[in-house]
Amino acid sequence: MKVQEIREIIKLVDQSNISEFVYENEGTKIKLKKTETVTAIQPAISLDALQANAAVEVKPAAAPEAVKAVEPAAPAPAVSERENLHKITSPMVGTFYQSPAPDSPAYVKAGDKVTTDSIVCIVEAMKLFNEIEAEVSGEVVEVLVKEGQLVEYGQPLFLVKPE
Repeated sequence: MKVQEIREIIKLVDQSNISEFVYENEGTKIKLKKTETVTAIQPAISLDALQANAAVEVKPAAAPEAVKAVEPAAPAPAVSERENLHKITSPMVGTFYQSPAPDSPAYVKAGDKVTTDSIVCIVEAMKLFNEIEAEVSGEVVEVLVKEGQLVEYGQPLFLVKPE
């Protein structure tokens, strides 16, 4: 089975309602399992607000459906700058590596210039090491993941300021 075929299977499973997928053919076995994670966000209450209204009672959310996102009062200036940045995303699920070997320097770090064909990292999937290219020319602003971290399909890995 070719890597591109595996990528397509991962993409299809990721976009579907299927929670588990197993494929076996001629000694090759692929097993994909999706896990749902729920992040609860509780609004922060300032000490001044509590002192001003002593009758305030804080209760934790009963269920994930009751959780509401907290919107910031004013957008930070960094947000508008980030909107203009290109995100280099992971084309597959795997393990993120910044260098070709543990004792080698990282392909790129914040502040480095890249071209469209510059290799920026490796994503290992099923013992296959896939070199990820920048796909844009510019300056690497931020590395968003850590060495050895598991990454998802479509997860942003780098922020690049395009030229």
